[in-house]
Amino acid sequence: MSIGLIGRKVGMTSVFQPDGTMVAVSVLSVEPNTVTRLRTTERDGYTAVQIGTEESKNLSKPEAGQFKDGPKLATVHEFRLDNVDAYEVGQRLDVTLFEAGELVDVTGVSKGKGFSGHIKRHHFKRGPKTHGSDHHREPGSIGPGTTPGRVYKGMRMAGHMGDHRTTVKKLRVVRADAERNLLLVKGTLPGSRNALIFVKKA
Repeated sequence: MSIGLIGRKVGMTSVFQPDGTMVAVSVLSVEPNTVTRLRTTERDGYTAVQIGTEESKNLSKPEAGQFKDGPKLATVHEFRLDNVDAYEVGQRLDVTLFEAGELVDVTGVSKGKGFSGHIKRHHFKRGPKTHGSDHHREPGSIGPGTTPGRVYKGMRMAGHMGDHRTTVKKLRVVRADAERNLLLVKGTLPGSRNALIFVKKA
């Protein structure tokens, strides 16, 4: 359980490290996040810090009411912690929360690929193209006939691909740029450009 930040994926680029090696990084735009609520065991049954970002004027009254006199934020997220004594409502958190070389877990929604066949979705092999075969891209048998006379649950078949909540663990922070509110993380992250991303310490 650790604190994190809410940001958006900008894209990918390459940067040079002090030893001269080049590394591919994902760029995250992380505007300063505001602590909007503290969850305590006595009141809520668990301990967590709720943070928000991206001010908006298009919130409904119930959505805006939870912020009271604070800024009206469109995106909020809770991070479970063992102890919330180090935080207070209204506190601002930025990319200085992370340091170069630190490991982080990144959560986002993967790109949606629509309805995909079993070859693309599960990397099945196709059948032969010649010698009279008519089994080219069919999935083949999907279950026994007499017993149990049904298709087992979880059978890998064609279907909806992507658009899942995905967490990539233990990615290394390459750079934290507080002046431009940018966080550079080694490797690829789930989601398309401008996708919402949650980053927390691994």
